[in-house]
Formats: sequence, C-alpha cells, structure tokens
Amino acid sequence: MKKRRQAKILELIANNEIETQEELQDYLLKYGFEVTQATISRDIKELRLVKDLSSKGRYVYSTGKKRKNNVNYRAGGIFSESIINIDYALNTIVIKCFSGMANAACAAIDSMDNDEVLGTIAGDDTIFMLCRSEEQAREFTEKLKEMLNA
Repeated sequence: MKKRRQAKILELIANNEIETQEELQDYLLKYGFEVTQATISRDIKELRLVKDLSSKGRYVYSTGKKRKNNVNYRAGGIFSESIINIDYALNTIVIKCFSGMANAACAAIDSMDNDEVLGTIAGDDTIFMLCRSEEQAREFTEKLKEMLNA
C-alpha cells in the first residue's frame, strides 16, 4: 500500500502544482488513499520531495529533477575540482577523478537525469557510465568536456 501511495504522490506532483500537504491529502483522497497529515509528511521525507518555484510563481512539491538539467547549477565546481580525464569506448564512458572524488562527481552527473545514461558506478577515483549507444556516449562525453572547459 505504501509503495502504491508513494507512486501516486510522485504522479500527482508531476502532473499538478501542489503547494501544501493538505492539497496533496485531498488529491490522494480522490484516488482512494485515506491518509493522515503525519503519513503524508513521512512520505514527503522518504521521497525526498522539495519545493520548487513553478512557472506561475508558486512554490510546489517536486522531485527537484526539473532544475537539475544544468549540472553547473547544482554541482558548482565539483567537475573542475575532481575530474582529471573523460573518455569513452563503445557505449561506456570512463571518468578518471582525483582520489576520493568520484562519488561526489558521480552524484552530480546522476542529478542531470539524462535519458541516454542507463546507469553509473563510482569507485574511489573512477566513474563508469553506461549509455544506450556509442553515439550517445560520444555526445555525452563531449558535453562533459565542454562543461569542464567552461
């Protein structure tokens, strides 16, 4: 029940501008989920929802992914401070980082929410990224290199 409810919450905030927990509670009730404000509060915390400024100037619940398309906005100097080299082979991108910096750089890359990236794995100083195709790996590698040189 919890997973279904939380999936519905994600669907609702993706399709509606919901400002308050009470508003979210009303939407959930319409779909047959009778929940208390405390349950909604826990769900918001577990889903790590944030409030983002909507196009209408209202602060609404969001996963925060809409604004994450620009890594420089979120990551600041993480790339310039941690990445040594970026290259690709077939559909895999390999990013070499300074020791201990791969996890932070990988988290910033993951926040970009790119459809062409199937997944990432970070070690201490290396990140592996799997893309859908060699062409997408080449394009994403170029994009990351441009961000480093910006």
